[in-house]
Amino acid sequence: MRKLWLVFTQTATICLAVLFVVSTLRPELLTWNARSNVVTVKEQLPPSPVPAVTSFSEAARKAMPAVVNIFTSQEVKRPRHPFMDDPLFRYFFGDQADAGPQRREGLGSGVIVSEQGYILTNHHVIESVDQIEVALADSRKVPARVVGADPETDLAVLKVDLQKLPSITFGRTEQLRVGDIVLAIGNPFGIGQTVTQGIVSGLGRNHVGITVYENFIQTDAAINPGNSGGALVDASGNLVG
Repeated sequence: MRKLWLVFTQTATICLAVLFVVSTLRPELLTWNARSNVVTVKEQLPPSPVPAVTSFSEAARKAMPAVVNIFTSQEVKRPRHPFMDDPLFRYFFGDQADAGPQRREGLGSGVIVSEQGYILTNHHVIESVDQIEVALADSRKVPARVVGADPETDLAVLKVDLQKLPSITFGRTEQLRVGDIVLAIGNPFGIGQTVTQGIVSGLGRNHVGITVYENFIQTDAAINPGNSGGALVDASGNLVG
């Protein structure tokens, strides 16, 4: 009898010890345990020591020499006024009625993609114009001509007769991710070369209705009239759009 009691007490002790260990380490195994419905959440780990980026001046310094300002103009013919042959009308409005063709001016931006003087811009910047002038980052102004244009992608290539120009470095757009820092460099409102900063808000945007073939990078960097054709660069100053 004493031997049976000893076996019983030892067995009970072992069972209680196992129950204690399981309830402490794996409570979800005990279906009757009230903690079985506990929801697991992720807690932030201590941050690793990463140096904070406080300036993108190096990226801007690298890209800005390759970004140009584009000034365009085209001749616009005014229709002849139907009262031009009326002597009384000509007496009062002669100067205005006889005004000859006028020139309409436009502006935009471009990126030097080859040191041989090839510049990439938007097609709508140079569409239907008859004069194109390019202002380089070093303040030189030179005439340019169109050597290629594709309205369906809104792209155009210009050529200036200069050599050894500072050209942009192309980035790997396939590595671009939503949330990446980008800089937009251009000539907004014709005030001169300007840099704005934002992030990549979306990739592969289409059905926007701007061009036939669309694969846009969406960004919240400030883009204004005159920025068209300018550079969108990554945090290292490489061209991505």
